[in-house]
Amino acid sequence: MADAQLIGQLIAYHRKRLGLSQVELAGLIGRSDSWVSQVERGVRAIDRLSVLQKVADVLGVPVDELRGGESDDSPVAAERPGAFDALRLVLTGHPAIDVALASGDQALTGERLDQFRKQHEQVWPMVHSSRYSDLAPIVTSLIPALERAVRVTDDADLVDSAREILSDTYQAVSAMMGKLGESDAAWIAADRAAFVAEAQHDSLALAASLFRMAHVFLSLSQITQAQVVAQAAAESLKERAATDAAPQVLSLWGAFHLVLAIAAARDNDRVQAHEQLHIAREIAARIGEDRNDFGTEFGPTNVELHAVGVAVELGDAGEALDLARGIDPEALSAERQARYLLDVAQAHAMRRQVGEALRCLEQAERLTPEQTRSHRAAQTVVRDLVQLSGARARPELHQMAERFGVVP
Repeated sequence: MADAQLIGQLIAYHRKRLGLSQVELAGLIGRSDSWVSQVERGVRAIDRLSVLQKVADVLGVPVDELRGGESDDSPVAAERPGAFDALRLVLTGHPAIDVALASGDQALTGERLDQFRKQHEQVWPMVHSSRYSDLAPIVTSLIPALERAVRVTDDADLVDSAREILSDTYQAVSAMMGKLGESDAAWIAADRAAFVAEAQHDSLALAASLFRMAHVFLSLSQITQAQVVAQAAAESLKERAATDAAPQVLSLWGAFHLVLAIAAARDNDRVQAHEQLHIAREIAARIGEDRNDFGTEFGPTNVELHAVGVAVELGDAGEALDLARGIDPEALSAERQARYLLDVAQAHAMRRQVGEALRCLEQAERLTPEQTRSHRAAQTVVRDLVQLSGARARPELHQMAERFGVVP
């Protein structure tokens, strides 16, 4: 993150531009006027991007402007294979305009459906192992083929099966693009998943697509939108669970409460964040095991990983590290383990424990190189560690900064 004094000067400039006093700005962002004064004088650093984003929203400027023009567009994103450009094009416009205007495609057969299933079987394992470059070309061909098939086939059973694969593939694409910071593409994929699920009359698949949508809103720092989507879905699933306590229902229900916990923490609502974690723990206890329904990986372990994330979002580094000591995440996917390690790295960085933070980042990178190097949280931590280390920065930290694209 940029120098604290520079950030403070920019905040003061934009506050005065709007004619706000320090007391008025403090009220709008839920902080004290002494906190605002310390930040503007450079005495206190804003060490959480979510807090800086809230200040930027109130001042009506992009967050990058308060960071002195820093950009999160990194060489990592620029060097992605062309398959990602092709995938973005697949998500652009009508999913099968050629069929809609001049149908000439081959109707779906049982044999062709089996081929689609074999392709689809690879999708979520690749998402959870962060093999995004391998996955992109697969879904780039699978999505349009399925979109065409459901439009030219008369057999209702074959169409339903194809739609099930299609909706789940869109959800996986939304998850992948969201983790790569491609929020617009993730949004489109989640919306397409919802459309297909509704056409299929699959209420749980529809709820799962809203789970992806809520995560897109979180990535865009649109906290209110994330809360509205997650709360509505959680209430509906609670009603469903009263008569249908299937693990898939409980997993989605609990997953939405984890979204609400993170959203509350980013909104600096400590009470609500812990309340949502408590509800999620109760649901996870009902399930009694770690599952992966609809790619959510919901279960007791993932709830505790989210508890660490909530503590980090709230600035409680000590609590986050205390919680982490009692967690064994190895039952979960490499992707989820790596994301958890980024939270632990953030907590260490907040405590100025450079070596410990660096070890967490190295472990995360070994588990999921693509996800870790392109993740905004990882890049922010590396940038902060370089700043903390100054001229004494370790060679391995400099090398990591170059790999993550945070040092020119």
